[in-house]
Amino acid sequence: MGVNVTGIDQQIIASWVDAGSSVLDLGCGDGALLSKLTREKHVRGQGIEISEQAVHQCVAQGLSVLQEDIDSGLADYGDQSFDYVVLNETFQQVKKPDFVLHEALRVGKHVIVGFPNFVHLRARLQIFFKGRVPVTTALPYEWFDTPNLHFLSIADFQEYCKTRKIEIDASAFIAKNKQVRLAPNLFAEAALFKLSKL
Repeated sequence: MGVNVTGIDQQIIASWVDAGSSVLDLGCGDGALLSKLTREKHVRGQGIEISEQAVHQCVAQGLSVLQEDIDSGLADYGDQSFDYVVLNETFQQVKKPDFVLHEALRVGKHVIVGFPNFVHLRARLQIFFKGRVPVTTALPYEWFDTPNLHFLSIADFQEYCKTRKIEIDASAFIAKNKQVRLAPNLFAEAALFKLSKL
């Protein structure tokens, strides 16, 4: 899915989540992040995942995970029913990202979104010099087998938040499992944002 979830992105997310809080992890995959938050931050965690195999992996770890499609919404959850809703490496893969983020902001007091930056330098160079869709460590898929449906940049997401009146409470940018501080739209392979409603 892009940047390794057991790397620095997982550490940053954990640093943003308060101990003992409630967390809904949308597209939780094999439960690596949810397991870390449960173990280290003692959160009350719930996951939603579309893959039956991934749900079985989560349940085998003792995690509470439901098999659902988050594109159909979060109608089973009340407003502000979780302290945090996490969409790490999921946002660019859903069919209706605007709707899914709106639902996440309704259900969570804070929303953490992580996605690959599709316009980082190596991707730009591959497009320019090779004339082909880029394949990099952060974007490891070929055009024909990628789960990514939406190709956005850090600048695109920041502008989106501004027009939708979504508050960016914190952000972090990553390349090669390190934080990037200089020109992240150019040099970062992935981005993390902690959001709330204005």
